[in-house]
Formats: sequence, C-alpha cells, structure tokens
Amino acid sequence: MIRHPPTIVCYICGREYGTKSISIHEPQCLKKWYNENNLLPKELRRPEPKKPEVRTISAKGFYDLVALNEAAWQSSQSQLVPCSVCGRTFLPDRLIVHQRSCKPKAAK
Repeated sequence: MIRHPPTIVCYICGREYGTKSISIHEPQCLKKWYNENNLLPKELRRPEPKKPEVRTISAKGFYDLVALNEAAWQSSQSQLVPCSVCGRTFLPDRLIVHQRSCKPKAAK
C-alpha cells in the first residue's frame, strides 16, 4: 500500500498543498485573489475569503485534516458565482468569458 504525504486544501483556490508549502502558498494566493478581484466589475466583486476555523483536535493533539480540508473546500467553493442563464458556477473572471457564449435554450 502506497501512503501519500498529507495535504491541506487552500481555502482560497481549493488546490491541495503539502503541510509545509501551505504557509507559503496562502499569502501569495490571497495577494493574487486581491489583484484579480480588483480587476472585476463592481457587481462581480466578492468579499474577502475568510479562513475557516476548525477546532477539532484529536486526543494526540493533531488537527483533524479531513475536517480542516472539508471546511477549506467549502470556503473555496463559496467563491463561485452562478451564471444567470444556465446556473453553472464559475470564478467571477471566468463567468465573464462564459456569458459571451451562454444562450438561453430555445423553446421547442
């Protein structure tokens, strides 16, 4: 059985990083998020994502990575914006591109 090293999900972008890399990634990811958010039209700008606080610590004093990753994943998914036509969810910068080609279904 191959055992992979533990990973932590970024609460901003939803990608997985190693336990040592996440502390380097999160400040850079948040800075990138600010830059991208400021370029969006005012109606698509989002509030700053908040880091979820999971207080489930095991008897040995370790964080419950499953609960921590689930909370971070939910936080990253809450950043998505639904299309007003089809309902699919996108990051706001990708929604603009999607809406160029998304057309309502014609009645049969």
